[in-house]
Amino acid sequence: MTSRQMWTAKIEGRTVPDRSPGVRREAVAARELFPKTVFEGIVLGIDPSLRGTGLALIEFRSGCMPVLLRCATVRVPSKRPMASALAEIHRAVSAFLEAAGDTRHVALEQTIFVQNFQTAQILGAARGAAIAAAAIRDLPVFEYPPLRVKQAVTGSGRASKEQLGRTVMSLLGHGKTLALDESDAAGVALCHAFTWHP
Repeated sequence: MTSRQMWTAKIEGRTVPDRSPGVRREAVAARELFPKTVFEGIVLGIDPSLRGTGLALIEFRSGCMPVLLRCATVRVPSKRPMASALAEIHRAVSAFLEAAGDTRHVALEQTIFVQNFQTAQILGAARGAAIAAAAIRDLPVFEYPPLRVKQAVTGSGRASKEQLGRTVMSLLGHGKTLALDESDAAGVALCHAFTWHP
């Protein structure tokens, strides 16, 4: 079974054979007794950044491939002050959530370790603006580190942004090349649906 066939089976809720050697029978039995619940609903994936926040709205249905409903990058010129950029992020996330109407969950990429304290503050503020838009609507917010996103989507935590983007496009059956921020946001939404447990 190829990787693509395995992902298709996983998305459709079918049993995926374990290719790792030496899997204990108890683990296999446990998977059969407690099968993974397939996520259904709309997820807004967010890759937060002050000047280029990626947004991707994806719908998941049992037995179907995920569908990219809408995506965008919130671009804020560097000459605009931080407060204005945060307001723009909040407005954009709010607009996505209002347009979808029945978004079930919001998933964000966690901030990676940064040595510069000021950069960490800026990224934290951008994340806060996005999270606030979801929190106002009482939507559950989930956060995932970049390594976990890459692992869940591509099968490798060391995948490049370009590899992630290609895999995202393949999983969504999307012909158009997505901007990096948008494919990162879509990757977070896919990671959430693939790894979510009720």
